[in-house]
Amino acid sequence: MQTSIIGYPRIGAHRELKFASEKYFKGEVDINELTSVAKDLRNEHIKSQKEAGIDFITSNDFSLYDILLDTAVLCGIVPKRYKELGLSDTDTYFAMARGYQGEKGDVKALAMKKWFNTNYHYIVPEIEDETEVKLSGSKIFDEYDEAKANGFETKPVIIGAYTLLSLTRYTGSKKKEDYLDDIIAVYKEILAGLEKRGTKWIQIEEPSLVRDINAPEKDFLLKLYKGILSGKGSVKVLLQTYYGDVRDVYETLTGLDLDGIGLDFVEGKETLNLVNKFGFPKDKILFAGLINGKNIWKNDYAKTLDGLNLLKDKGINVVLSTSCSLLHVPYTLDGEEKLPEDKKKYFAFAKEKLVELKEIALLYENADYKNDAAFAANLKLFGSKRDCENKEVQNRLSEIKDEDYVRLPIRKEREKIQKDTLKLPKFPTTTIGSFPQTKDVKKNRSDFKKGLISEEEYKKFNREKIERAIRWQEEIGLDVLVHGEYERNDMVEYFGESLDGYLFTQNAWVQSYGTRYLKPPIIWGDISRKNPITVEWSVYAQSLTKKYVKGMLTGPVTIFNWSFPREDISIRESMTQIALAIRDEVLDLEKNGIKIIQIDEAALREKLPLRKSDWNSEYLDFAIPAFRLVHSGVKAETQIHTHMCYSEFTDIIPAIDNMDADVITFEASRSDLLILDALKENNFETEAGPGVYDIHSPRVPSVDEIVTALQKMRKKLDDDKLWVNPDCGLKTRGEEETKPSLINLVEAAKIIRNEA
Repeated sequence: MQTSIIGYPRIGAHRELKFASEKYFKGEVDINELTSVAKDLRNEHIKSQKEAGIDFITSNDFSLYDILLDTAVLCGIVPKRYKELGLSDTDTYFAMARGYQGEKGDVKALAMKKWFNTNYHYIVPEIEDETEVKLSGSKIFDEYDEAKANGFETKPVIIGAYTLLSLTRYTGSKKKEDYLDDIIAVYKEILAGLEKRGTKWIQIEEPSLVRDINAPEKDFLLKLYKGILSGKGSVKVLLQTYYGDVRDVYETLTGLDLDGIGLDFVEGKETLNLVNKFGFPKDKILFAGLINGKNIWKNDYAKTLDGLNLLKDKGINVVLSTSCSLLHVPYTLDGEEKLPEDKKKYFAFAKEKLVELKEIALLYENADYKNDAAFAANLKLFGSKRDCENKEVQNRLSEIKDEDYVRLPIRKEREKIQKDTLKLPKFPTTTIGSFPQTKDVKKNRSDFKKGLISEEEYKKFNREKIERAIRWQEEIGLDVLVHGEYERNDMVEYFGESLDGYLFTQNAWVQSYGTRYLKPPIIWGDISRKNPITVEWSVYAQSLTKKYVKGMLTGPVTIFNWSFPREDISIRESMTQIALAIRDEVLDLEKNGIKIIQIDEAALREKLPLRKSDWNSEYLDFAIPAFRLVHSGVKAETQIHTHMCYSEFTDIIPAIDNMDADVITFEASRSDLLILDALKENNFETEAGPGVYDIHSPRVPSVDEIVTALQKMRKKLDDDKLWVNPDCGLKTRGEEETKPSLINLVEAAKIIRNEA
């Protein structure tokens, strides 16, 4: 039994890539230092796989920012405006990812969206009509050569042509069909280049194949791969899928001249049924994704071995693999000293999953594996009962009634009441919540956690920061203020730390995008709120001003989606437990005089099934009610806001409206406000604030740029429903770009008010 992984975390055990990249962006290190760190990380990642005994070791799954962007650049898909900056290749690449504002020009970053059903974000490639799609780089060859020079034969990986063309934005009259011959030529050239090097296998990743695929798309896929595979030569091709099943194209794939097909047996709910119904070709290898690449719980060896034996009985040639890239789990459990041993034994991060793969492979080869010590230990672990239940929580769940999901009076009536009560100006201005997390803010929080300062010293610092933020927001003229969230490390981890049922790690970082990493908490047991979480800070901020200060919360869907969830209960049950806990916080904020409460649901779409036919039955019918449960108990005068970012929202606009919030803010600037058409077409009732500038880029938007965005918005949204705000929270930005950006935002709103 051979083993394989789809991809490995590129961040490093101690976030080396993040720190090296950020130093490069600030000009503190040169390109040689950045590439040196990257090379060390690649070598370490390959070495870890080799030491664990993985047979199919990956290369080219490393990226300085995003692997889809890497693939686009490799294929020459670089918009003209970035080329015209005249930057180095590396800096042109980063300009596409982050935007550029300097002596050579001013360009926005490319759009950024969620990568399928994960919390990873990819950079959306953009093709102009004049774009010449051709092999324009050597990264896939360079990283293969680098590994081979160190004595490692690897399986180079690349995002597939179908997924690349499907996720690309076409800005002119041409569509993906117009690039069929060109993209085939590029991939054939890649195969030829690898063949010259003696490469044995290439992994071509096609996650887009787990979405709904109609007949024309299937025909396009067939033409594409018949063309690509005609040039494969001696290189064996593994077509790898993940995040679901390939029910629409299973027979198409098994009929292609492929040497291996990678299928997801974890999230692919129809994968086993497809294999049972149609069989699997004898001349191909099935790379069976039986090890969960997204979650951190140990694998159930007995269950996995049963699955392998079932495939063996069918005469299928199998390689044991992960269900998806290990990019989505932390690097290693090594160094997690504060995680209790009686709980730690239940987890496996990326490095530990390599060990699991090899152990299962060895057990599979052992006819007497049931008497093996490794199997016995795993069986005992899964046979023991975890101390994770809370009867009070379970009783509360059982008492929820249908009316608990309904807020009265209806939104149209609330809207009039709130306008009369709050008396906000037309086109009210606000921010999404957080302000820059400067070094002194992080140090204050760190010193308090380490016991280096007292609680009073910690709070005194935060109160001073809050007062400064309030005064500055008043000074520039924002209408609805925020307290800045200086006490918060992360929008999910912060709440998890105040809820019963969570576990926390020291170094379990996961990449969200670029240099933005999250440390998702672990849902260990039943969730409940111990004490008020945010009330003290919100009440203090409100006491400093006569303007309204928003209470800032994270919603149950996002808290769940950005945590590592339990696998022993349903998503619905876990999410509803969190909803009840946050509901308590909402009601406490209202009781303490907070008139506007924002409940962020940045990750609403994240766990939405990739196939539309599964949406209501598997997600929306409990995710939307979970949000409604949080706010249904507040008064009509209390205005409920929510926020969403960096996902495809246009096709779930009715569901978002059904959340029954009073105001919703969207990420919109990176996607050129495309969401506006969907809002208009669906007669969106909720007041809305599409983001007027991109906070994930360091560039400062001009007043004219924001005015132009607002003018576009006014053509699609009623003036009485339009809010003015940035795309997202400002914690990752520096004060040097945050202040002028918000000053320009307020000035633009004033101009629009005069035009109205």
